[in-house]
Parts: sequence; C-alpha cells; structure tokens
Amino acid sequence: MPSAALRNRTLWALLGTLLAMLSSVALIRGWPILFPEVTVKLPADPNCDLRAGPCVTELNQGGTVGFSIEPRELPTMKPLRLRVMVEGLQADNIEVDFSGMDMHMGFNRFKLQRDNRTEFSGEGMLPVCVWDAMEWEARVFIDSEQGKISVPFRFITVRQGATLLGARP
Repeated sequence: MPSAALRNRTLWALLGTLLAMLSSVALIRGWPILFPEVTVKLPADPNCDLRAGPCVTELNQGGTVGFSIEPRELPTMKPLRLRVMVEGLQADNIEVDFSGMDMHMGFNRFKLQRDNRTEFSGEGMLPVCVWDAMEWEARVFIDSEQGKISVPFRFITVRQGATLLGARP
C-alpha cells in the first residue's frame, strides 16, 4: 500500500494536470472571442470627435461606417446608447469593443441589434477609470460578405468635475 505522502503527491499531480487541461480548453475556446480574425482593419480618423456628433469612416472597398454614442458627454459607469450606420455594405452582425489606449480595462464588447437594413443600435457601458481623463478606442466589428471589418473610433472621457485641458489622457 502506497504511503500517504505518495498518494498526496499523485493527487496534486492529477489535480495540476486537470487544471492545466481546463485552462488550455478555456484559452482555445476564448481566443476567437478575445482576438477575432479581422480581414479588413482601418486606421482611426484623427478628425473624429464623438462628443460633437456621429463620425463617419469611408471603407477602402466603398461604403461608409458611421458611429455615435449618446449621451455625448461620454460618462463612465452609465448606460450609453451606441448606434452604427452602414452604407454600401451588407452587415450581418455588429459588435462594439471598448478598450483603453493606455490602460487595459478588461473585456467590454457589446452586440448591437439590427434596427433596419443599414442601422444597428444597442447599449454599452464604459468602466470607471482612476484618471481625470482617459483615451479610449471603440472598435466597431462588422461581420460582412468581405469578412470581419474593424473600424476604430477614438475618444476621451473626462471625470465629472475635471477639465479636459491639463488632464492626463
């Protein structure tokens, strides 16, 4: 009969192997969600100001993608109304992914619902940040006949009571 120490080592080895296998399965299953395979990736438009209103980006293959967020103050930890308008493109599915430009803020992706042939909308929320101001990228993922298209829109959030000038983005 094996000693108690040997049984404990065997049990811990089996438990470690099981944990490694479960972690591997989770990573393999989650990889496409966290890092979708993008066929068309556009650069961010430096002239886009989502606080002023919707921004529109032209696609290389023709067509446009418009994006807006309301309320235009872009508050954190409050519901945001997201709207995407597509023209010259058949969109099957649209998601909006928020990521911090200078700080990882976790997984913040929201699936939009089709309103009509060219418009999608839904709700999202930005997590709170410890800085007075923070630069974000809203990446619009569009599933289309051309594959997955990624269109980035950058913006800055400002904590209530702080001013944008002199704040750390």
